[in-house]
Amino acid sequence: MNFKLSIIILLAGIAVIFIVQNAAVTQVQFLVWSAQVSLALLIFLLLAVGFIAGWFLHSFVRYRQVKARKTLTTPAEGSKEQGAK
Repeated sequence: MNFKLSIIILLAGIAVIFIVQNAAVTQVQFLVWSAQVSLALLIFLLLAVGFIAGWFLHSFVRYRQVKARKTLTTPAEGSKEQGAK
């Protein structure tokens, strides 16, 4: 069997076991908002929010690094061209 397929099946099995063992309903309160959701669903939603926040933070940091490099290299190149004239 393909190695990737084996890993996918293993992770899917672990996810199913996790969902079955954490199917209990729990109450979540945030400020004035309150809801009753499955503990497994709550954990998966928080995991997704964490991934999205991490992706946005990484993209922002990468954008700032690229912008800083362009800012540092642009004036130096312009001064070389002016000095050559």
